[in-house]
Amino acid sequence: MTAHTTPAPPARRGRRPGTNTTRQAVLDAARTRFATDGFTGTTIRRVAADAGVDASLVMQFFRSKDELFAAVMSVPADALTRFSAAFEGTDDLLGERVVRAFIEVWEIDARTSEPLMAMLRGAIVNDQANKQLREFLQERLLVDAIASRDVDGATLRAGVVSSMLVGLMVGRGVVGVPTLADAERETLVALVGPAVQRVLVPAPPATDGKE
Repeated sequence: MTAHTTPAPPARRGRRPGTNTTRQAVLDAARTRFATDGFTGTTIRRVAADAGVDASLVMQFFRSKDELFAAVMSVPADALTRFSAAFEGTDDLLGERVVRAFIEVWEIDARTSEPLMAMLRGAIVNDQANKQLREFLQERLLVDAIASRDVDGATLRAGVVSSMLVGLMVGRGVVGVPTLADAERETLVALVGPAVQRVLVPAPPATDGKE
């Protein structure tokens, strides 16, 4: 007589047990993928595959690649919302709105400013961190400000503006250039805003007055 054995249950697929465990697995996979492929080369599908979950599950935790990146870098997702809100509305004073929102996101709320400044300091000494931050800012600008306005040279314009804004924060918050560090926010907005405006919203071509 042979002993009766209970067959082993089939292996479960899909969601990992435990929401917190699954979310952490996604974050760990994303951190590695961003470090390896950079912001542009990382996709939700690749992160999901690395974490052993469906891409739809990643989207349940993080609504976009931007929010996933922000979570990996410990930047509150509402910082993205606040920055994106600057691009809503007409082109009038767009440059000033963008500069104001950028400075406020980096300086006003410690939950946002501390991880961002840590990211910026890391980018100065680490090539990979520099690449991630640069790509993130450039792609954010492309989505929010430039691609939606259908301007020529959108990628270059996004790169120029991101460099201007990051350079401002390096001088003000990392290097501590006295004139920048001591300047009032609105003074910087009034000074830098028009320059950002000229890049984001190119002037219409000049005419010679002929019909």
